[in-house]
Amino acid sequence: MPHYTILDLLETLKFLERYPEYLYDSAVLGIRMSAVPLNRILCHLRPEEKLSQLMRTEKLDALQRKVVDLANLISDESGVSTKYLGVTGSLLLNIHRDFSDIDLTVYGSKNSGTVKETLVRIYEEGESSISRFDERRTQEWCLDKVRMFPLTYEEAQRIFRRRWSRGLFHETMFSVHPVKLEEEATERYGDRTFKPQGMVKIEAKVLDASEAEFLPSVYKVGDVEVLEGQAVSDICEVASYEGFYSGVAGNSEKIAVYGKLESVIDERVKKEYHRVLVGSQEAKGTDYIKPF
Repeated sequence: MPHYTILDLLETLKFLERYPEYLYDSAVLGIRMSAVPLNRILCHLRPEEKLSQLMRTEKLDALQRKVVDLANLISDESGVSTKYLGVTGSLLLNIHRDFSDIDLTVYGSKNSGTVKETLVRIYEEGESSISRFDERRTQEWCLDKVRMFPLTYEEAQRIFRRRWSRGLFHETMFSVHPVKLEEEATERYGDRTFKPQGMVKIEAKVLDASEAEFLPSVYKVGDVEVLEGQAVSDICEVASYEGFYSGVAGNSEKIAVYGKLESVIDERVKKEYHRVLVGSQEAKGTDYIKPF
């Protein structure tokens, strides 16, 4: 996948038609998705174990040394132990090059919030080897997102200004990806089932953005106005499988959303309602979440 977008995912699914054992029709999610059968899994690569291994290794290449130094610096500045950090992406797979990015994970809701506050502080102080993108990289980032998503350049800029999780460390780009701890997971596969109800365009107020930094990103919403599509009155959630829209809005902010309307049946509380999903195969990259 050249990019982590729905259009690239659709190409991947098309390619996997040659290998149908890696395709799975989910009755829970109501979609076809890629999935590896358990009997085809040879090794589970864990980001936290990889980082721990690198920290115990004396002979490292330049990028591996940078990721260890970055993790240690974030840990020192935030007070979050390195045992709650990991490394993913090309470094996890040992397919990185000197010019590769650094992709970190941080485990736990509280730890993620602490790391976010720490990075924002470091950016504002401007006295560290960790920094925001420079003007050239910011412009390139925004132009790239305009090509990939239904955004204007000004909208991409607005989203970028909220991006705490991307920056530079000694001129190498890095990203930070919050992940819940196992004990923080409140939902199991099959607790809720989802059925497509067509596409809708809405405006809504964010009531709770505490799940917005994770994947899927979840925004609890109220004061919903349906501008296009089925005029249901019980939309209480906007969710995104498109990581680009993680953390783009906070509590009490208003958002414009275009996405797939889904009916949701929650077996845990025997309740049915609707949500809007961004990052669906049906939308083919035309859906979005835009803060006002």
